[in-house]
Amino acid sequence: MHRFLLTPRWWGINVFVALAVPFCLFMGSWQLGRFEDRVDSHREASAERPADQVASPLDSLLPVDKTTSGRLASTAGEYGDQLLVPERRLDGRSGFYVLTLLKTDSGKAVPVVRGWLPGAADPAKAPAPPTGRVEVTGALQASENAGTKGVHAEGGLPAGQLGVIAAASLVNLVAYDLYDAWLTVQTPSDGMVPVPAQAPTNTGLDLKAFQNLGYTGEWFVFVAFVLFMWFRLYRRELETIRDAEAGLLEPAA
Repeated sequence: MHRFLLTPRWWGINVFVALAVPFCLFMGSWQLGRFEDRVDSHREASAERPADQVASPLDSLLPVDKTTSGRLASTAGEYGDQLLVPERRLDGRSGFYVLTLLKTDSGKAVPVVRGWLPGAADPAKAPAPPTGRVEVTGALQASENAGTKGVHAEGGLPAGQLGVIAAASLVNLVAYDLYDAWLTVQTPSDGMVPVPAQAPTNTGLDLKAFQNLGYTGEWFVFVAFVLFMWFRLYRRELETIRDAEAGLLEPAA
């Protein structure tokens, strides 16, 4: 009765199932692994840095990745151009960052967020940067992305304001070679509020992470669907053979 499983038609069906099931299991396991990696990265990014963390030279922490983002970096130089970054929220209040370009001894400049102030961005409110040579220690941050920040482009901002803290945005505003990173001072002066270090992008429990989890479920559903369809075809074939043996089927025209 089961000899039909050896026919060419069923050989094709069986080979397809034998290949589809492990492939779907592999893809589901891979997507689950991606989700678990993002969970681990989220835990690492959310873990507080030790209070006695020692600052490392800026160049030694570049390029910024999930292990160096938020680390204390130190550098020295002289402050130059100052810009304001509007529409930045802190503790539920709207305000702006005070960002100053630090021209380092390496010849490159690094954007330094010296602090946050409430209200609309106003150059009169922003304290002037220190003059002369200074040593700066701050939490290292990767360049922002306009899509993830949801901020407007620099073309729609008044002069002296910046929407996205990134070398690509600053290159048209200042005449320096720039680091593709920025620092946020954790002990600002002049009444400014420190800007906390942000978690690196693509490491948290964001939409992409839950997409990976959703894809995991889809691949395992595909496995169940393939097995269900095979079993359904198998039962229908058996019923057809039994009906033919019992004489319940009319002869084909």
